[in-house]
Amino acid sequence: MGFSLSKFFGKTETSEDSIEAIIASVEHQAYGVSDSNVLFAGLNELGGYFFFQTIIVGTLNVKCKNGAKLTFKGENFELTLNSDSLEFESHHTEIKGRYVTNIDFQIEESDIKALQEATLSETLLNIKKEQLFFTKYIAP
Repeated sequence: MGFSLSKFFGKTETSEDSIEAIIASVEHQAYGVSDSNVLFAGLNELGGYFFFQTIIVGTLNVKCKNGAKLTFKGENFELTLNSDSLEFESHHTEIKGRYVTNIDFQIEESDIKALQEATLSETLLNIKKEQLFFTKYIAP
């Protein structure tokens, strides 16, 4: 699964920064939503190295030098992944107040099947002292 960043930075017909406006302006399927951010995500593999690629679109505006953690929680399931890189930052979009943050997380091949089979209730992103809770997005 790959992402085209031009789809995240491109213009949109609406200046409203609602969850539905963000989802409508991006061609990829949303993985999860919070109050003011949308999480787009998927598994990827490059040369035998597996990672969980995420892109957060919304009000999250961060410059980080200490990495992040992504925790999946569900029925009898919890998995925490560490970011692949300690340093990353958000980028402005053409919409005022909207940012794009790209973070890749290391994942072991043995954890992939468990994650795919899990019934998740929430996904938690920890960056610096911030916690973002994402629930599964269900299209209207």
